[in-house]
Amino acid sequence: MESYFFTEDHQLFRQSFRDFLEKEVRPHIDEWEANRETPRHIYKRFGEMGFLGLPYPEVYGGSDLDVFYSVIYTEEMTRMNSGGFCTSIGAHSGLALAHINGEGNEAQKQKYLTAGLKGELIGCLAITEPGGGSDVASLRTTAKKEGDHYIINGSKTFISNGVLSDYIVAAVRTGEPGAKGISMMIIDRDTPGVSATKLEKLGWHASDTGEIAFDDVRVPVESLLGEENRGFFYIMQHFASERLAMALIGVSQAELAIDLALEYMAEREAFGRSINKFQALRHRIAQMSSEVMSTRVLVYSLYRRFGDGDYIIKEAAMAKLLGTQLSDRVCYECMRMFGGYGYMESYPMARLLRDSQLGTIGGGTSEVLCEIISKMIIDSKNYKAAV
Repeated sequence: MESYFFTEDHQLFRQSFRDFLEKEVRPHIDEWEANRETPRHIYKRFGEMGFLGLPYPEVYGGSDLDVFYSVIYTEEMTRMNSGGFCTSIGAHSGLALAHINGEGNEAQKQKYLTAGLKGELIGCLAITEPGGGSDVASLRTTAKKEGDHYIINGSKTFISNGVLSDYIVAAVRTGEPGAKGISMMIIDRDTPGVSATKLEKLGWHASDTGEIAFDDVRVPVESLLGEENRGFFYIMQHFASERLAMALIGVSQAELAIDLALEYMAEREAFGRSINKFQALRHRIAQMSSEVMSTRVLVYSLYRRFGDGDYIIKEAAMAKLLGTQLSDRVCYECMRMFGGYGYMESYPMARLLRDSQLGTIGGGTSEVLCEIISKMIIDSKNYKAAV
């Protein structure tokens, strides 16, 4: 399977990136988890090494590489066993910068994308609201046009990098109720009226997650990202890549859980033999490994289609649904194989289990994904690309 999807250059990149992570990230993960945030200096190191810009145009400092470099990047990041660290970097490079690259004009790209790929400016994507959850079309944060400015009022919640970031890519309401009245806006953190509060979470401890408030925030009309009232379609388009990435993270977390369990099972003895000799545990590993491999093939195949430019809204939703549910189940089963030690924070399974839980919630809950999928299959709903 590796040779089918990855070239020799891909594998050389994997080894290089893995070496970088082992040297500059893994020794500090516990500290970042304890501090409840990923420090700014690591963004700059990622930028210096070119790791923030793998899919982005060279003219802005990216590498313009194919999607399987990003696949490798995501897999290796996941193996650091810190969902918070992965999310902090990913919310910047994979979410905020994706919108700026996709919908930004030249001036916006020169200011935010160029500095963002260097790790000098950190961004966040703010869509979810306290009363909205996965229902993007119901958002209430308003942006009313007054002369050459928009006046923004409202709030966002569960925002990764919501406190740390230098700027916010926010979904706001500029028009009628529903999907057709939403726009995207770039809001600098130091703009008067912007405030944020850090939230404490069950997992993802190395990321700062915040609630952001906008109180009569004045931003120039040049802050509009893309066309007015086209924001919902931009969000849906980027959801495909986000959900595909979350599917891959889920598969990678499940594989990591199995690897950790196998290592422990080879060392742990009970009744005079290592526990990897017990048929019940062996068959669980066999079943879970088979499911991980089959789901990984699905995700890889969809990445190939995504790289070819296919609009895979339904398929990405399906992949995220299966990949994140698989992660939940496998991480739980593998934690139990550790016995009491799996429940101890000094063992890696406790963190992995906690971090996996958000997979079926973030980026669209499993229930919302099922509704999207059922609409497309049963009701012949056709989601179109933003053009």
